[in-house]
Amino acid sequence: MLARKDLARAVLLVAACALLAFALPASAQVPQAAQQHRALLVRTAHAAWGLDAPVAVFAAQVYQESAWRPDAVSHVGAQGLAQFMPATTRWIAGLNPNLAAQQPFNVAWSLRALVTYDRWLYDRAPARYTPRERMHVALRAYNGGLGHWQAEAAATGAAQPTLAQVDAACGKARRAAVHCRENLGYPHRILVVIQPRYAAWGPGL
Repeated sequence: MLARKDLARAVLLVAACALLAFALPASAQVPQAAQQHRALLVRTAHAAWGLDAPVAVFAAQVYQESAWRPDAVSHVGAQGLAQFMPATTRWIAGLNPNLAAQQPFNVAWSLRALVTYDRWLYDRAPARYTPRERMHVALRAYNGGLGHWQAEAAATGAAQPTLAQVDAACGKARRAAVHCRENLGYPHRILVVIQPRYAAWGPGL
């Protein structure tokens, strides 16, 4: 009889913990390390994008790239919060004088580089797309190269391909098909899965 009561209590305890987890606000899923950089990211995003900057998207992207670890280094050599490859660090330093220092492990430099690169890519997405679609393009390009996305757009054969048509053409141009799962999943994870956690930080898409 006692064993049954203990089992019942255990089941109730597990159920209560599960309910509590679902009841936690999305902000509770934001790493503590991120909070110290929130104000800096907001200021940096506003400087590059204006007051309607999609701050929640940038915060989600930083989480996806490095989990907010300034010293992060990937197995292929990407560095810092924004996970810039050395070649991209050199390129963007030439694009923006404020990034000339080339300091991917510096938090301020890394956040400025991320929002600057996103702006550059966003501006090269088709203007006929919605803002969210243009960010989808920018994120795919950030992850896998703008040239690959443009080649896939051309591979559709359409004069003005839709976002879905270009996504469906992944792996049918210069990009190896083996990379499509990661590249297509990158904007989905940022915009759909992670972005809601940062809704309190500012606008999203």
